[in-house]
Amino acid sequence: MESSLPVAERPRRPEWLKVRAPSSDTRFYDVKKLLAGASLNTVCEEARCPNIAECWGRGTATFQILGDTCTRACRYCYVHSGRPQHAPDPLEPLRLAQAAATLGAKHVVVTSVDRDDLPDRGAAHFAATIRALKAKIPNCSVEVLTPDFLGAEERALATVLGARPEVFNHNIETVRRLHRRMRGAKASYDKALWLLARAKEVAGYPILTKSGIIVGLGETNDEVVDTMRDLRAHGVDVVTIGQYLQPSRDHATIDRWVHPDEFRWLREQGEALGFGSVFAGPLVRSSYRAEEQKHAAETGRGAFTY
Repeated sequence: MESSLPVAERPRRPEWLKVRAPSSDTRFYDVKKLLAGASLNTVCEEARCPNIAECWGRGTATFQILGDTCTRACRYCYVHSGRPQHAPDPLEPLRLAQAAATLGAKHVVVTSVDRDDLPDRGAAHFAATIRALKAKIPNCSVEVLTPDFLGAEERALATVLGARPEVFNHNIETVRRLHRRMRGAKASYDKALWLLARAKEVAGYPILTKSGIIVGLGETNDEVVDTMRDLRAHGVDVVTIGQYLQPSRDHATIDRWVHPDEFRWLREQGEALGFGSVFAGPLVRSSYRAEEQKHAAETGRGAFTY
């Protein structure tokens, strides 16, 4: 059940959720300048990711293509929602690839806002971005974190996977009971599972599939395990589990702070279900240390708690 306490009355963040501010002796400000100069969006900024200082400090970022306005309005997400005013920028894939090359990236994560206003839901732009990255950085692996491509799923999957990304990610986000309430009427828990399973069928080559869950929205740990069980039954290789952080008063209220011991238990459950990689922890996000997630799944290193 959702808490009625206003943000101001919520308990302070526990110690395990506190992060360091950006440091001048890391690459943080170089990354910030590079992205601004290339007019590129990142989900790190748009979604107020708590790991931005760490990730940018290491010279990594998660690129957000197709603009900064999402046609959905999920109750947990800070990304701006509304009606996009512009068509996809045809030069964005080239600028993104150049920025990734400048960063010396070996694994690049590309996500996007939902673009229900586009006939292909943005699939061609994803494919163009993957091709640009592979042309600019031949040895780089690419991970795409896609929307659900509502109404154009088959064609969109064929388009995106035709560019041969190494990892296909679609986040289920929350448990079945809360899915519609948190994600809205357009989203479907079962369609998310279908999309992940169908991606492997459409790809026609070895591809890792991945999904993420956020906790602290009112679910139980048993429901999280049930969700992992559903994901595994649909062939998902990698799962991430992290704490929900309420971005504003207008968003869903935090139900609880999930203790690191609970994340450790969830990680163990996921490992027992047979995932190639389980990253679980208060500050874990879908693209957090994504290259390590991929490597863990490929080498059998397995599960991590952060």
